Amino acid sequence: MSDTSPAHPEPVVLDIWCELQCPDCHSALDDVRALRARYGDRLEIRLRHFPLEKHKHSFAAAQAAEEAVEQGQGWPYIEAVLARTAELDRRGEAMLVDTARELGLDAEEFEVALIDGRHILIVDADQAEGKAIGVTGTPTYVIGGERLDGGKSQAGLRERIEEIADRLLAGAGA
Repeated sequence: MSDTSPAHPEPVVLDIWCELQCPDCHSALDDVRALRARYGDRLEIRLRHFPLEKHKHSFAAAQAAEEAVEQGQGWPYIEAVLARTAELDRRGEAMLVDTARELGLDAEEFEVALIDGRHILIVDADQAEGKAIGVTGTPTYVIGGERLDGGKSQAGLRERIEEIADRLLAGAGA
């Protein structure tokens, strides 16, 4: 029996290529929250990792975010880290572990994950896919096969994402 009845079309997927030490990605959180509020489960928002070399803790932060996903607190953790980009720049991995502890996650498991590199392949795969589709900075959004670069300016991006999402959702319901 199929789950895809007309009453529950597949959600539209919005990939956000993001870097957790990036102030522009922190600014984009308001848009992400607004999109979540507007679309709920009709829009699947997926964070994709694109750590930039200029930010020395971004690769560790991406791995820590994957550990948070594994522990069931992906978005709360991502939002908490993005709210503290300057502190991450200063404190590095200690701040990542402290943030996990503050959210009630298993901080020791975060420490082990950062040492054993269990999430490196996910981060590397995201970064490689981003490069392959032309991502050069963060945040970059991909929805309905269209790439929108938010690294230069956030202005008008949420409206453009909503236009595409509305079009795709209307097509899915037809």
